[in-house]
Amino acid sequence: MTRTFRSRLAAMLMTTVAAAGLTACGSESEEPAADGTTPVNLIMEWPVADAFWTPFVVAKDKGYYSQAGMDVTITPPPTVADTMKFLGTAEADMAFTTTLDVLFAKDQDAPVIATGAYGDQNNWGLIAREPFELADIKGKTIGIYNDAWSKAQLTMMLNSVGLALPDVQLVTAADNTVPLLLENRVDIITGVTNAESADVRVNGGFDPFFMAASDHGAPNAPIFVVAGNTEWLEQNTDTAKAFMLATKRGLDDALNDPEGAMAIFDKTYPGSDMGFIVDSWNATAEILKAQVPPFEQSDEQWSGLLDAAVAQDLVKSVDEPSAYWTNDYLPE
Repeated sequence: MTRTFRSRLAAMLMTTVAAAGLTACGSESEEPAADGTTPVNLIMEWPVADAFWTPFVVAKDKGYYSQAGMDVTITPPPTVADTMKFLGTAEADMAFTTTLDVLFAKDQDAPVIATGAYGDQNNWGLIAREPFELADIKGKTIGIYNDAWSKAQLTMMLNSVGLALPDVQLVTAADNTVPLLLENRVDIITGVTNAESADVRVNGGFDPFFMAASDHGAPNAPIFVVAGNTEWLEQNTDTAKAFMLATKRGLDDALNDPEGAMAIFDKTYPGSDMGFIVDSWNATAEILKAQVPPFEQSDEQWSGLLDAAVAQDLVKSVDEPSAYWTNDYLPE
């Protein structure tokens, strides 16, 4: 899923690269380092550090990975399109990515699988200054990103009230839908509760109205997942389990002590827009708290996404839901 809403943070890219490192560890990461730890390269979903990284950053800072015998490198990709390239070619061992990216990668026979869902809901939808009824959206201007999944979900929402894309006027955002709303250039924008809505709260000064796509025809599939290269997972089962357990410890700490987690984030990525990061993490935490137990996946979570992808011609066909996910590496 293309998420260009944070391009305003792109100026921090060099700081992020310097802090996290850009070079992937490569396919030999299962070989122990000189100190006996196992290198693990975690490739992220975005070239600039964001609030979604918090559990991983906390786990690394508090030594949970190193205590479990791993030297984890948190690597931002050169571009948003490179995450699954790194994972699928074994230049990375694990990834923080999206369900849709896993689907597309599997469609290309890439050796990847989701090892944990980052939340259990679809928090994408329509955002506006004031409440509105979906049936009254005809003729409205909608700020949207130029990616297939955004248009597919909007199509499903419109179809649920007997409308279609030609019934609205789409305004494609070059990098961020939020300014379109704040500058009154559109009536509505697309986005998620823990990014665009957070951006509106921080930079617009008001709490926007949000209409969830999952309440109006779109699947309630989690947006983000932790994923692994299947060949690496098979060769490093114990390390993969240790990685997921240490990440859960980081998640637990971040949820129980958000102020401490934000302090760690700020220390790790100095110069970040912490007003936005804090608001984004608070919204993300509410999503993650609702998932019990953490990271657990199911066929039900994936089936709606797979059916929608075929129905919207994003892919021609899909496998059984169980081909895309596994709980085998989660803590017992």
